[in-house]
Amino acid sequence: MTAALGDADGLAAALAALGVDPRSIERGRLLAGETGRRLDSVLLQMGLCSERDIAAATARMLGTVVTTPDRYPAAPPIPCTGLLTHRFLRASRALPLAEEGGMLAVALADPFDRFVIEAIEAATGRQVRVEVAVPIDIEAALQRLLPEEDAPDAEDTQGGTEDAERLKDLASEAPIIRLVNQLIARAVETGASDIHIEPFEDRLQVRYRYDGVLHEAESQPASLAAAITSRIKIMARLDIGERRLPQDGRIRLPVRGQDVDFRVSTIASMWGETVVMRVLDRSAVQFDMARLGLTPKVAGRFGEVLQMPNGILLVTGPTGSGKTTTLYSGLMSLNAISRKIVTIEDPVEYQLAGVNQIQVRPQIGLTFASLLRSILRQDPDVIMVGEIRDAETAQIAVQAALTGHLVLSTLHTNSAAASITRLRDMGLEDYLITAVLRGVLAQRLVRRLCTACRRSEIAAPELVERFQLTRLVAERPIRLWHAVGCPQCRGSGYRGRQAIAEFLTPDTAIERLVFRRADHVDVERAAVAAGMTTMFDAGVAAALAGVTTLEEVTRSIRAENDAGDRA
Repeated sequence: MTAALGDADGLAAALAALGVDPRSIERGRLLAGETGRRLDSVLLQMGLCSERDIAAATARMLGTVVTTPDRYPAAPPIPCTGLLTHRFLRASRALPLAEEGGMLAVALADPFDRFVIEAIEAATGRQVRVEVAVPIDIEAALQRLLPEEDAPDAEDTQGGTEDAERLKDLASEAPIIRLVNQLIARAVETGASDIHIEPFEDRLQVRYRYDGVLHEAESQPASLAAAITSRIKIMARLDIGERRLPQDGRIRLPVRGQDVDFRVSTIASMWGETVVMRVLDRSAVQFDMARLGLTPKVAGRFGEVLQMPNGILLVTGPTGSGKTTTLYSGLMSLNAISRKIVTIEDPVEYQLAGVNQIQVRPQIGLTFASLLRSILRQDPDVIMVGEIRDAETAQIAVQAALTGHLVLSTLHTNSAAASITRLRDMGLEDYLITAVLRGVLAQRLVRRLCTACRRSEIAAPELVERFQLTRLVAERPIRLWHAVGCPQCRGSGYRGRQAIAEFLTPDTAIERLVFRRADHVDVERAAVAAGMTTMFDAGVAAALAGVTTLEEVTRSIRAENDAGDRA
């Protein structure tokens, strides 16, 4: 061990060699010099570097390795038994891994702490070989392998005997604060969209959602459920004493130099409160039409409708299909000094500069309908209604469109054509639908293939026939791309998502069908005859182009139903 405790120069050089922004390192060094604190702690607190960056740089300085999660033992290692107390190891964030060549390999979150190294050597009689631990990984391993003797048991957690002060005490303990901060930082650093914290009888399950699919992280002991949940509720300014009713809140934290918002939802379940944190990282989301992944044809039609002075433009799809992101992107393309834009949302997820955003509050009478009625007196040019949920909101939106406003909103329908049926079911007259509806964008999100590991193969004849692939590509033989998995995509084979969409523009033929009260199948056929590309065909085209896979298109767009409708 040759590096000194406060070797800021060595750490800075190692971080720079790993590709960390030199400006971030210099900012950290200036503050470290002013406060007398260590550079690594300053960089972490300011959010300028991740824990993994610091661990990798430290390992580089010391000529050792970073401990990977699979290296932590499945059972408590022998040197811990009777030689090192659980309290010492947890406080030191140290964990013996294995005896190798007469030396004891030990993972340390702070490998510069000579006292800990010497104490372990004295207690075990073995020379220590240090490995650098990523704090969140070693915390999880310590929680799993070395439970605290004085931790509250599951019965106490469920019995409701803790009062608010007891919960505050649990949530204020340094290991709990550090663990929660690490769970949050890991989600942001790895690009997760949600954190799901779910208590069960034997464990506290933690899962992250990547590209729309949940992946399990390292579970925590069930005994920590109350403390972790209470810590998150304190951060979100929720009532920690109320564990029966659902609650919603927000958290704002600096992570890697950026302020990141988290939308927090809690709800009681059988074994405690389930917590879901939606990561609202404004720096990771760009509201740019070009980045949505829409085809030039669909993006062009969407842009044309946005430039219309009045009418209704709808974006449809199930929950989690990216409707809000598409609407935000459209609003940002319209955002100008000459336009007054007002949104009514539940909830307001991202703050848009120059846009007047209003939060729905049903408990005090601020519903979509009442707010929409009120903001018409504010003389807006463009109105975004988060969702048209009922007949009253639909009627007021139509009146707004008829009186010279452009109204953007969403519906929960499976296709663009089905939105006309949905509006009719809400009680809108056919002549009003045809008078105000300017366009409907229906979309889904599909995962993008990881370009580092994807591979192509000749498509099986059965697939070619089943999905009629010969209609969409001239190349022979037809090739399809498949997910493989590599470190860059966390072994999933996918990195990121994009929209697959269809855009319906009401024309004379469709208006006639509306007045005849035709169903959505007939409306879709007329739209296709007029040039609309269905979501199914758009998805298959993306699969043939190597953007995604046919399996992903089938999963996200329900291709069988589409194929059945065409037949």
